[in-house]
Amino acid sequence: MLTIDVSSLFITMTLNLLIMAVALPYFMGRENRAARYAQTGIMLQTAGWIFLLLSSTCQRGGWADHLLSVLAMASVSSGMVCNAMAFELWCGRKPAAYVPAIIAVLMTTGYGIGFADYPFRVGWSNGLLALQIATVIVSLCRTPQIPIGRWRWLLVISLSVQMVVLALRGVLGAFYTAEFPNFYAPHLVNQIFALSSNAMMVLSVVAILLAHRDEMARELERLATQDGLTGALNRRAWLLQSRIDLASSLRYRQPVGVLMLDLDYFKQINDTHGHAVGDQALQLFVTGLRAVSRAGDLFCRYGGEEFCVLLNCADLAAVKAYDERLRLWLQQHSAGELGFALSYSAGIAMCRRDVDTGIESDTIESMLQRADIALYQAKSHGRGCTLAWYPV
Repeated sequence: MLTIDVSSLFITMTLNLLIMAVALPYFMGRENRAARYAQTGIMLQTAGWIFLLLSSTCQRGGWADHLLSVLAMASVSSGMVCNAMAFELWCGRKPAAYVPAIIAVLMTTGYGIGFADYPFRVGWSNGLLALQIATVIVSLCRTPQIPIGRWRWLLVISLSVQMVVLALRGVLGAFYTAEFPNFYAPHLVNQIFALSSNAMMVLSVVAILLAHRDEMARELERLATQDGLTGALNRRAWLLQSRIDLASSLRYRQPVGVLMLDLDYFKQINDTHGHAVGDQALQLFVTGLRAVSRAGDLFCRYGGEEFCVLLNCADLAAVKAYDERLRLWLQQHSAGELGFALSYSAGIAMCRRDVDTGIESDTIESMLQRADIALYQAKSHGRGCTLAWYPV
């Protein structure tokens, strides 16, 4: 008959956790919050298991056993809180794990106070750890705010197994104490706990690495589509999306316009106030674009101090209204935040209509070319104004 050595399995799992705690920062880096939370969670859980193993070498019920056991519970439950916050970030939500944190505090406090009562402390700690894991599972089952891979279901499976076994272990320790007199008791439930903990640890680490890989892929996509300074779309990404939006507008015969904007005297801003202030001016301008844009409007940093906006379902009056809102926003915010008024010149190009059919038919490149001509005319008129392109 196969004999399962519980103590050896726990020691093996602790060594594996220690290896993971050392290796994860190397593989994941520490550039983002989710990775730091996940790594901290693994480190705390590793520390918790080390404290548990050390406590078993001390005199049972003595002060050292008491201290190390409480530290173990605090570390393991705090590690789960950190992991929960990492999972929230990877699901596109804020790193809020209030319920797991409250359970961690209650579990550690109650464990420390009731340490002398063995059935109580075993039932209390295992039961609340199972409850803590249950709250994390519920959070993982919620619809993510961003598209993610199947790693969360690996975590749900792993955590569900741990939750069930912990709950059984709590019942065993609280109500069948004679069969579970110590941490290494060779009871079937404890053996399953030791085996499943090793297996589920591996599964959880795989899921964490997959989640991190998803996040890195999203970050690479963001870097490929956004301007690094302002956070607006870059020229390439804007052109790709604008072609799609324009094709849709033409299909449904909806009006669409392009607004090309150029900050006035930007070289003088850099020369007079410094490039750092120039960067702030660009960032403030993009903040203004975000503030006045509708859900369907698409803007980008086209190059240098030049920006483009594609306004879907917008006729000439709507494009001019957008321009007026942006100028008003800059008047209200630029002087206070930059120390000087920020203005721009702009050119408008509307989607052309076929002379014979009256149906709109155009390309984004042609609209940009016409908007650029109108922008040049606005600069020639003294800047600080917006002109629409009209055929000569």
